[in-house]
Amino acid sequence: MTTLFDQWSIHPHHFWLRGKQPENPVVFDEQTSTWNVYGFDEVQKILANPKTFSSGTAELLAVEVDPEIMEGNILQMDPPDHRKLRNLVSSAFTPKVVADLEPKIAKLTHELLDKVQGQDRIELVGDLAYPLPVIVIAELLGVPASDRDLFRGWAERMMETSIELLKAVSSEEQERAYKEQMDSIAKLREYLRGHVIERRKHPREDLLTKLVEARVDGERLSEREVVNFAYILLVAGHITTTLLIGNAALLLDAHPEEDALVRADRSRIPGVLEETLRFLTPFSLALRATTTEVELGGRRIPSGQMIYVWLSAANRDPRQFERPEVFDPSRASHSHLGFGRGIHHCLGAPLARMEGRIVLDILLDRFPVLRTDPATPPTFMQADHMTGARTLPLLTRR
Repeated sequence: MTTLFDQWSIHPHHFWLRGKQPENPVVFDEQTSTWNVYGFDEVQKILANPKTFSSGTAELLAVEVDPEIMEGNILQMDPPDHRKLRNLVSSAFTPKVVADLEPKIAKLTHELLDKVQGQDRIELVGDLAYPLPVIVIAELLGVPASDRDLFRGWAERMMETSIELLKAVSSEEQERAYKEQMDSIAKLREYLRGHVIERRKHPREDLLTKLVEARVDGERLSEREVVNFAYILLVAGHITTTLLIGNAALLLDAHPEEDALVRADRSRIPGVLEETLRFLTPFSLALRATTTEVELGGRRIPSGQMIYVWLSAANRDPRQFERPEVFDPSRASHSHLGFGRGIHHCLGAPLARMEGRIVLDILLDRFPVLRTDPATPPTFMQADHMTGARTLPLLTRR
């Protein structure tokens, strides 16, 4: 069966996007000695139990991880340390703070689209879906949004080398990918370090200053902890929104009946976004490590095993979703795992939802026509832990 995803050249590993279902919800891969978890219930159990399924997976990599980059790395933390750091930035994403950003995000969206208004085509990712969330998260942190091209280069290389590292078989491949990843991280960390040093001398009203001045158990964060925490927020804080906006535009183009409905009734936009998060989950994969032997999906998994938690596949589980292969915004369901679940549920989910809603509403207002160009098809992220367009040329006239 030929699907939209075959036409779009989605990553070949994502078989669940091609109308196929895994034979079992939990599968062991002998080649990589890892466990793949595809089922919705099984994924939920993993994400809800950090004591058994730890986020601290660095030790299972064959290369030695630099301990400097682990300080303040909230993605690798379990309770109670995770909760302490997460609480430091939760104030930056409260409903009131997010709601207060709405006029600014709308203004930025119009300013970015003003630059391409009147053209026969736009490149949605480069013109809008990438720069907008980068500007927003950069301004929250307090770093210049004008440096967004630097961020993009570092972020993309870090993601490319992350998947190279996970897929590497030989120790030589792992060491090479790890070195390249560390080079990119080092450049971004050094850039942020300069801003951290400056905030210690000259505090401002921004998130970076809050991190510099924060105390955990009576002690301030070290310079390394602040730098590493900030770089995770900067890199991870925009990618989901970028992919969500592009994926929503792609799916509306592929389903003209839904495009017509949402253009006529903008109250349908939240449903479109939620179904996009389920149907084309931006972050497809999370990693966990077992801390004890455990039974999952009828399989016994030993302690010390790497678990690939496929959020994207779980969002296609027919045991959870009726007709999972159908794009149906009327589901309007938040039961999907598009933002993860449990203690690592995406901190910026409310901001991403609001940015997606504002952008989609303005795009529909300003462009009566937005359609993909058969002569210049979209290109897609080739890291299998992400799903979405890297470039998305759209025609603005019939």
